[in-house]
Amino acid sequence: MSSTFVFIGGALLVLLLAGYLGQMYMPPPKPKIVGIDLGTTYSCIGMFHAVTGVIDILEVQDGHRCIPSVVAFSDDGVLVGYKAVAQSEHNPKNTLYDAKRFIGKRFDREELETLQKQYAFKLEADEYGMIRYVVNVNKTEKRITPEQVGSVIISTLRKAAEANLSVPVNKVVMSVPAEFDPIQRNFTMKAASLAGMEVLRVINEPTAAALAYGLHKKAGLHNVLVIDLGGGTLDVSLLNIQGGMFLTQAMAGNNRLGGQDFNQRLLDHMMGVVQERFGQVLEDKADIQALRLHVEEAKLSLTSHEQTTIKMTLHSLGNKKLQEPVSRTLFEDLNYDLFKKTLQPIDKVLEAANLQSSEVDEIVLVGGSTRIPKVRELVQDYFGKKPNTAVDPELAVASGVAIQAGIIGGMWPLTVSAVELPTKVRKIHVP
Repeated sequence: MSSTFVFIGGALLVLLLAGYLGQMYMPPPKPKIVGIDLGTTYSCIGMFHAVTGVIDILEVQDGHRCIPSVVAFSDDGVLVGYKAVAQSEHNPKNTLYDAKRFIGKRFDREELETLQKQYAFKLEADEYGMIRYVVNVNKTEKRITPEQVGSVIISTLRKAAEANLSVPVNKVVMSVPAEFDPIQRNFTMKAASLAGMEVLRVINEPTAAALAYGLHKKAGLHNVLVIDLGGGTLDVSLLNIQGGMFLTQAMAGNNRLGGQDFNQRLLDHMMGVVQERFGQVLEDKADIQALRLHVEEAKLSLTSHEQTTIKMTLHSLGNKKLQEPVSRTLFEDLNYDLFKKTLQPIDKVLEAANLQSSEVDEIVLVGGSTRIPKVRELVQDYFGKKPNTAVDPELAVASGVAIQAGIIGGMWPLTVSAVELPTKVRKIHVP
């Protein structure tokens, strides 16, 4: 009997040694599955590398790891991301965005009429109330669904992954807002399918963010508040996390509050500056779109600088030159009431979960708009402690789905998979 144990022990030792030597000296396997964050405003793709444990959010376009979730149809073909944005001022009716707002959702006539006022492109509903974009290419009218727009973005992300790995990429883990119902999740999966990708799993964005921060590795039960403030929406979720188990306790948010709203306040201010300085109202769509892009650049600059300058030529006003300094203080004053609104869903979530702010163990920031210093300051003052910003907020969700993709793909040293426990919690909408 003792010789049998010696034999088994020796065999196990050999296996362990072989595994160790394999990890040390053999090239690690290439990732088999990628993670995609198909965002309302920006989208990106990531992968988990075995052995090193490195999470790689890939460059997709012109050195950028996140690309605008924008698709443009022109007589010369289909443009995506920054290329689509660059031509948007000359082709606004065929430049499509915000597909995530529409995917898998039904709208009645009144809702559609309200939506149409917000966009330069034409919207219509099919017989089921599902939104379709109407574009005109080569004098031919075409109808494009939100999932088709999503598939074009996913195809671009997929090509970036294939260029990085030099192998076909056709399996993916995707993230969706926690509030998405089964229909919206299915249409998101359909977008991936149209891009030739098999969706192995869909996880909630707050869960993905918590994975990126490694909160599933902490011992014991934790209350984690995820604040996701992107380009167009604000979502606040309270999670109970223990090991790899995630339970959504409460959700609240504002579907019409985000970076685009902050931009609009600064754009309105700049339109007033133009009118006061040159005595003319700026009405030219191309000039307004160009000014909109400069406003976005100014907002980004003000996250790290106290002041910036907007410079541009107003072609419709006789090529007059606009040069206007913009301070962080001015930007904060213009948006102060909107920044304060970011706290309202936090109140609702804590109230719904019957928790005090002091009982929240971790505050995680997600979404590019949480980089705004005033937003971070308000959150810190609310909780009396700094939020967790160790992960780039714009890449947190993509990092989390990349980790989940690595787990499903058997990439060591990952072992714990996210298990999202079923919940009947509904999102509380804050106007």
